[in-house]
Amino acid sequence: MNTLYEATTNATGGRSGHVQSEGGPIDMPLSLPKAMGGDGGNGTNPEQLFGAGYAACFGGALQAVVGIGKLDIDVSQISVDATIGFCKDEDGFFLEATLDCYIPEVDHQTGEQLVNDAHEMCPFSKATRDNITVTLNLLLDE
Repeated sequence: MNTLYEATTNATGGRSGHVQSEGGPIDMPLSLPKAMGGDGGNGTNPEQLFGAGYAACFGGALQAVVGIGKLDIDVSQISVDATIGFCKDEDGFFLEATLDCYIPEVDHQTGEQLVNDAHEMCPFSKATRDNITVTLNLLLDE
């Protein structure tokens, strides 16, 4: 294994604390959402941070599979919305994810194949595989 990059981020104070990445680009307060019994303050939360990372990583994987397939698609217009659910059942807490993927000017069959191929390639998808439910949606031009 060859580690290409590592990132270190510190969280202090749990869900109502503060996060800061080594070197500084992430430096923000955390707030517990009202739906989880918090004050719903101006800070971010772990689900938003996870969603941002997953959406960006999955978008990069989509761009990569478009490149591998040498398709004529403007990869700068690919977008992914990640919705991360913090859930509870009788066994405790768990996460779920929904990825809404927009790929411009692609037909349904090609788009679905690209999304599925990206799901196989994306490191976040690999990390969550068989651990959380991930729903993949393809959004097409109308």
